[in-house]
Amino acid sequence: MPVGCPDLRAILEARQAIAGSAIRTPLVRLNAPEIPAEIYLKLENLQPIGSFKIRGAANAMAHMSADDLRKGVVTASAGNMAQGVAWRARELNIPCTVIAPESAPETKIRAIERLGARILKVPYDAWWRAFEERSYPGVEGVFIHAFDDPNVMAGNGTIGFEILEDLAEVDAIVIPWGGGGLACGIASAIRELKPATKIFAAEVATAAPLTASWQAGSPQVIEPRRSFVDGIGGKSVFPQMFERAQRLLDGVLVAEVEQVASALCLMAERNRIIAEGAGATPVACVLEHAKSKIVCIVSGGNIDLTKLAEIFGTK
Repeated sequence: MPVGCPDLRAILEARQAIAGSAIRTPLVRLNAPEIPAEIYLKLENLQPIGSFKIRGAANAMAHMSADDLRKGVVTASAGNMAQGVAWRARELNIPCTVIAPESAPETKIRAIERLGARILKVPYDAWWRAFEERSYPGVEGVFIHAFDDPNVMAGNGTIGFEILEDLAEVDAIVIPWGGGGLACGIASAIRELKPATKIFAAEVATAAPLTASWQAGSPQVIEPRRSFVDGIGGKSVFPQMFERAQRLLDGVLVAEVEQVASALCLMAERNRIIAEGAGATPVACVLEHAKSKIVCIVSGGNIDLTKLAEIFGTK
């Protein structure tokens, strides 16, 4: 197992730690018999905050001391991790501060506010520095990293156990790549439990730093272009996350924005599932070419309803 990745014991302990906050989400088949592959959807959009992020946030906070909890918590997030941390902070009755980029979708900002967190909207570069420095000037509290944290990855890794319990014969798992905490967490569990299973990261073509890094063999910096797929796609890959990815993943798949929109509409039409762009990206990556039993992680469903209606209106 790569350095800094959770082992099975840590992931099993995380299952117990997060049981009161996160739910065990269902695995359902995509109702598209005309497609060669058997595509299954792991519905993390059904979590209380509409995203898998509650798993990692709850497990990270379960490992904090009482003294640290009293100081409050801080995270940098465009929306979903912020909601996960804010949700658990509200349960624990402790302060929560969120460093958010100025470009964060308003639907996610409103959700964070409803959970009682204090939000600081900052320029994108300042937001990215908060990830790198694990703090923000003048803000007190224990910083919870959205992806580069073994406890966060262990919480995410509980998804791997659930998948194999529901579909032991899975051939491949496709996982959205944002910072890498979801992909590396799930892969940490699968590599020990069923190592023959193929594991792929999924990116959108307009913001695919892992793809660029994978092709170059080293972490690369890109200029991401904004789209409705806002839950994934930063400007670079952290070196330590890239090292984990190289050891844990079999490759990276990329979908165009239009393909993601089509996948989102297909999921809504056939299964009545509402996914955000990041959650639909794995499905978009495998619809046309796959021919085996594939699990796609529907990472979240926090999409602005106006944007959703606009996408539906184009199909």
